[in-house]
Amino acid sequence: MISRTLAADLPQHVGETVRLAGWVHRRRRLKSVTFLVVRDRSGLAQVVLPPGETQAGPDLTEETVVEVVGLVTDNPSAPGGAEITRPVVSVLSGPVVAPPFDLYRPTVSATLPTILDHAPVALRHPRLRARFAVAAASVAGFRSALDARGFTEVHTPKLVGTATESGATVFGVDYFGRRAYLAQSPQMFKQALVGVFERVYEVGPVFRAEPHDTTRHLAQYTSLDAELGFVADHHDVMAVLRDVVAGMVDAVAQRAAPAVELLDAALPSVPAEIPEIHFTEAQELLARHMPDDPRGEPDLAPAHERWLSGWALRTHGSEFLFVTGYPMAKRPFYTHPDPARPGYSNSFDLLFRGLELVTGGQRLHRHSDYLAALAARGENPEPYQSYLDVFAHGMPPHGGFAIGLERWTARLLGVDNIREVTLFPRDLHRLDP
Repeated sequence: MISRTLAADLPQHVGETVRLAGWVHRRRRLKSVTFLVVRDRSGLAQVVLPPGETQAGPDLTEETVVEVVGLVTDNPSAPGGAEITRPVVSVLSGPVVAPPFDLYRPTVSATLPTILDHAPVALRHPRLRARFAVAAASVAGFRSALDARGFTEVHTPKLVGTATESGATVFGVDYFGRRAYLAQSPQMFKQALVGVFERVYEVGPVFRAEPHDTTRHLAQYTSLDAELGFVADHHDVMAVLRDVVAGMVDAVAQRAAPAVELLDAALPSVPAEIPEIHFTEAQELLARHMPDDPRGEPDLAPAHERWLSGWALRTHGSEFLFVTGYPMAKRPFYTHPDPARPGYSNSFDLLFRGLELVTGGQRLHRHSDYLAALAARGENPEPYQSYLDVFAHGMPPHGGFAIGLERWTARLLGVDNIREVTLFPRDLHRLDP
């Protein structure tokens, strides 16, 4: 049995007999010759059927799975500059129904609902598939950047016994007759593991039962989380995040170059130091240039994020902007306050191309501070007991951040709807496929 050769590797085997396997992407019949374009995970290959060729002829419709054994021949006009001639084509399996739209066309004509309804087949289209090559490369860059900085990858439970972060936005499940919940984030676990490994990260699903029907929200998404100990304040976290984002961009450029080219994506340049603006300064700036006065509000509206991103690009030449010092009232109870301005926090958002991409900051680390923070909010500490126990055993100053993979990929590729970069979206209406 000849070892399988991928389509992208054909130019390296000119003059050799190879075995190619994949799907019939396109069948083109001309007067004197028939071409098969075969698609595999690496790209497209052209197969030349000689005149009068009848082997498996009627069965070679688009998406038929085939194996081709033939001679690799130079042809500058073929994909990659080489093609297979004198082929023997074997059908491994054939489609029962046609795909929902023509997968061989360069652009996608189908609507988003059609794509999502038929995702297992629709995602075979090279342009749709390429988006997920970019996402995969991004995750590889995230891991590589943190591995190089002494982080340990962890895997934490997605079933939890208490809805401690926000009881109104969790999915409840039956757990052997007990009430349990799908985790909104690995936040409490990754903080606990700082006490074990000092630096940890996780790539995994998180769940939000928020009834948003927008282009930027999902009920389940992939979160890229990191937490590190022995920080001076949130600026140490921001420095690591900057390097992580740069590593993700570099990984996409290197590992997903064909996908970037196919999608005509413009990758950003990550500055050595991402510009930073305090929340109060951002509000003053917005008040001078926006029709609505945001001062006194505890958060930034989407329009404000877009304007500030444009300002950062015009003023600093950066597509990234840190907004720091959000009001404590808008941050989770475990957020560390700014010692100089207790009403504001040692936290940040990272804006990228007009959208909040990352939220992070410094956390409380003393047991007494957690009790005081919960008391100030009028919350009973009992539901948080297992979480609070972590801090009863001595924890270092620490902080972290989380990146939504789908939101990152959408901004990187200029895609408007987050569902277009989600393999099988789960939202207010969709639970299948």
